[in-house]
Amino acid sequence: MKKGQIRTGVVRNVKFPNRAMVVLEPLEGAADGEEICEVKGALPGQKISVVITKVRKGKGEGRLKEILEKSPIETVGVENGGCPHFNICGGCSYISMPYEESLKIKENQVRELLEPVLSKQQSVCQIEPIRQSPVYYGYRNKMEFTFGDEVKDGPLALGMHKKGSFYDIVTVDGCRLVDDDYSAILRETLYYFEEKKTPFYHRYTHEGYLRHLLVRRASRTGEILAALVTTTQQEVDLESWKERLLSLPLNGKFAGILHITNDSMSDAVKCDSSEILYGRDYFYEELLGLKFRISTFSFFQTNTCGAEVLYETAREYVGSLVKEEGKPDSIVYDLYSGTGTIAQLMAPVAKKVIGVEIVEEAVVAARENAKQNGLENCEFIAGDVLKVLDEIEEKPDFIILDPPRDGVHPKALSRIIGYGVEKLVYISCKPTSLARDLEIFIANGYEVQRCVPVDQFPWTTGIETVVLLSKGEVDSKKIRVEFSLEDMDMSEFQDGATYTQIKDYVLEHSGLKVSNLYISQIKRKCGIEVGKNYNLPKSEDSRQPQCPPEKEKAIREAMKYFGMI
Repeated sequence: MKKGQIRTGVVRNVKFPNRAMVVLEPLEGAADGEEICEVKGALPGQKISVVITKVRKGKGEGRLKEILEKSPIETVGVENGGCPHFNICGGCSYISMPYEESLKIKENQVRELLEPVLSKQQSVCQIEPIRQSPVYYGYRNKMEFTFGDEVKDGPLALGMHKKGSFYDIVTVDGCRLVDDDYSAILRETLYYFEEKKTPFYHRYTHEGYLRHLLVRRASRTGEILAALVTTTQQEVDLESWKERLLSLPLNGKFAGILHITNDSMSDAVKCDSSEILYGRDYFYEELLGLKFRISTFSFFQTNTCGAEVLYETAREYVGSLVKEEGKPDSIVYDLYSGTGTIAQLMAPVAKKVIGVEIVEEAVVAARENAKQNGLENCEFIAGDVLKVLDEIEEKPDFIILDPPRDGVHPKALSRIIGYGVEKLVYISCKPTSLARDLEIFIANGYEVQRCVPVDQFPWTTGIETVVLLSKGEVDSKKIRVEFSLEDMDMSEFQDGATYTQIKDYVLEHSGLKVSNLYISQIKRKCGIEVGKNYNLPKSEDSRQPQCPPEKEKAIREAMKYFGMI
């Protein structure tokens, strides 16, 4: 196996997230021995051709060149529930197979990651079978469509990024992940601006008007919020666009239609200003008997019906500590609480629930929702979990964790373990970071009692996992927790975070791509030591590019998140 070779092989299995292990066909005259290459975006059983991009210590990485033969499990097509945009749009990975087959892949991925960790504890914990989403077509309650063209200088398109492309856009009319109302709104918007010959915002030249169409639709109430995101580079009368949308025969009903302006260079959906063209700038959704007011940008679980399974699972696990009847004197921490859904579900069986969330808009929404649902024993605090925990006077009897994809920062984890609570529930959206954090919990006296994957995002590679941790027979009042960062696996949190983690955080939260050079420049500005070769020019005459202000701000936000500054 050499870099640059084009090889063929069959995908043996797919590891999280979407990493296919390809057994390469042997070359003529080659030595005996199996060659494995890792490729993104292939399915078990497919025969594919790959371009080898890296070889290290006998292990190869490659880029998918062509699917030569479908997998035997790929039996779903457009005629029986599949999507016409599959393998063109990058939204789905498993929609060409029966739903049950995709569940097997996800469950096996969780088992492969967590079973080695669980084997390190004294008691035996069997991972429960994956819990499926009640609906797996039309389940999404939020979509961010992008304006662009499918090919350079082609006609206007509105939809999702083409698989593997930053610039090309696929019009995803008929997307199977959303209700038909989304396609109707997308089509009418596209037709309207095609007729008007309105230019889209070019991400390369930073010129143009149309940027995004944001659509949110409540699964339970049917209320719809639509927002057109544009630049301020020209004046456009949107009154007739609004009227066209209101005349559509939809299954749901519009709660509001908005015009949002965004002149930032980043491709993320942001708001510089907002104008209500019709109705209001929020809608209502219902979840497990509670009512939630959701604004344009506030976080809410993308799959309402799947979220009910997820939260019912968490509530089931919590039920092992608190009684379902009465109101015990327990203090519950809901850390990384978002808009406070879990906190409000816990409120009836606790004396007080304290939610901590870094996004201030989410905290405001959580307070409003708790008030609306008549819950007076919920307190929500805006701030970083790492910094806020020491400021809370009431100590927890029970902790619920629902952290972002990278898991719990090690310094925050040490504080959480230090409370010594008897029971703890961890809800994870990334099993790799969950496996890392569980190792630390187990090393500090906790044991996993129950563990189950939950399919919150059908057809995609995303997997949620709910874990119940217990101190077992240890008396938490007498144990002394000694927790050293030197003893921990800090490979994902060197100097607070790796360069890759900072890049990923910046891309996810701002849409900007930043280099190692820019990160090292900002680290130096903040007094953080960097390797001696990072910031040096290659020659005395060369001039280094300096980090632009917008990217510096995004890097600083990432460094704050990781507790580096």
